[in-house]
Formats: sequence, structure tokens, C-alpha cells
Amino acid sequence: MRIDLHCHSHASDGTRPPAEVVRRARRNGVDVLALTDHDTVTGWDEAAGALPDGLTLVPGIELSCKQDGRSLHLLGYLFDPAEPALAAELARVRDDRVIRARGMVDRLRELGVDVTWGMVRALARGEAVGRPHIARAMVEAGAIEAPEEAFTPQWIAQGGRAHVERYALDPARAVGLVRAAGGVCVLAHPRARRRGYVFGDEVIEGLAAAGLAGVEIDHPDHAPEDRARLRDLAAGLGLVGTGSSDDHGALTGDRIGAETTAPDAFETLLAAATGGDLRLPDGRRESR
Repeated sequence: MRIDLHCHSHASDGTRPPAEVVRRARRNGVDVLALTDHDTVTGWDEAAGALPDGLTLVPGIELSCKQDGRSLHLLGYLFDPAEPALAAELARVRDDRVIRARGMVDRLRELGVDVTWGMVRALARGEAVGRPHIARAMVEAGAIEAPEEAFTPQWIAQGGRAHVERYALDPARAVGLVRAAGGVCVLAHPRARRRGYVFGDEVIEGLAAAGLAGVEIDHPDHAPEDRARLRDLAAGLGLVGTGSSDDHGALTGDRIGAETTAPDAFETLLAAATGGDLRLPDGRRESR
């Protein structure tokens, strides 16, 4: 069984509609897929309605958090999105995404970049507008040649000339909110060094004490030595180790299934979650 627990649709910063994401997953030989768009669950229903035979959907999310002033991401699975405290925080995060993106557009225009809010919004499509959409708009405006060029101090990297800070959850609190909504949390790509997501063992230990269920180990941006260290750390802390593609469609080369989670690790996560159901083809749900 091939299980990919981290991918994105155009409900956040992927390039494919949720329906296309699930079809591509099955064509790539994936049996279980988690849709984990940034700070939104709006893609779940479309993905569930388009599930091909043989594919199970895990409803999920990637939560924007901040640890010691640095961006940290948590993957939440099988929670109840209507749980009041969690729903309120998600709404606040999404609202602030728009405020922040508008602010960055304004700063870019002051710097001579002919990008508009309309361009960014059209690229975002969904409600979770983010920096990747701004980067793609900058390409359309001719300011840069490729989206990755936007993530520099010259433009919208953290601390960059056009960067604007935004609201983000404290990660320990986010773990508690997801758990209270019946879900489980996995720390996303904690050693993705080229993107700056590098957190020491002490951060993972602290989140484990707060109720973290797992850590993403096998990720395309993790070096072999980091995977080995994370595997040892997870084992010592009693955390589930997962593997995921973190696919964003064309932005990452349509790599769904490039990294996978072991079935026994997936079953451990399932056993700990009570807030949501797996989605099966033909609208069926698997209650546990």
C-alpha cells in the first residue's frame, strides 16, 4: 500500500484542482492520499467527490504556526473542522493571509513591480492566498523569471524588502486545538534546509510533550543524514514517522507518491484520531 500524507491543491498554493489531484494520485499508484492545503479545508469535498476507485482520502490541513519568530508547519488529520475554537483560529489565519498579501503587493508596487491584487487573487482561486501566488504574479508581471526568485531578501523572503509578517498559531497551542477537535498532528518537514525549515531536537521534544503524534521524516527536501536523525529521535519520543511528497502540482513537478508512509505508521495515526472519517469513492465514509 502506497500512502502519501501531504499534498496541496489550488485551494491553497498547489496548481491543480482537488479533483485533478486525486486522479493524478491514483495514476501515480497511490492508495491513500491526504489533502493538506494551507489553513483551509475547502478542497475536501471536491476531492472526495472525484475519488477514483482504489483511492482513500484522508482529510487534512497544513497549519501555519510560528516558533521563536520562525515559520513552522503542522499537518493535521481527521479532525472536526467545525469545532468552535479551531474554526475560529482558522478563520483568523485565513483573514490575515489576505491582509498580509495585500500589504506585500503594495510594497512591491512601491518597489516598481507592476503586480496587482487582482493578479494575485486570480492565481490564488481559493481562500488561502500566500506568497507562492505573489511569486507567480511577479513572474506574470515580468519582474522575475521563476517563482523561486521571489523568495530572496530583495523581494518576499522573511525579512525581505516587500515581506510582511502575519498572524500564526503557537505550535503547541495548535496541537492542542487539533487534538480537541479529535485529530492528530504531525510536524511537517522539520529539516527542509534549503527552505529554512530547520528545527532542533528540542523543538520536536517540546511538541511531543504537547501531544504531537508524529514527525515527517521522508520528505523530498530532507537529506539522508537528517532522515536518519529524525528516525532515531521519533523512535525515542514515541512519535510516528511519516513520508510524504509535499506535492504542489506543477510547482514541484507533480511528484505525488514520491515519498510514502509505512502502513503500520498510518494505522497508528488512524487509531489516535476520532474527529473525522476517511473518504472513500462513491461518497462513502469509513468511520472508525
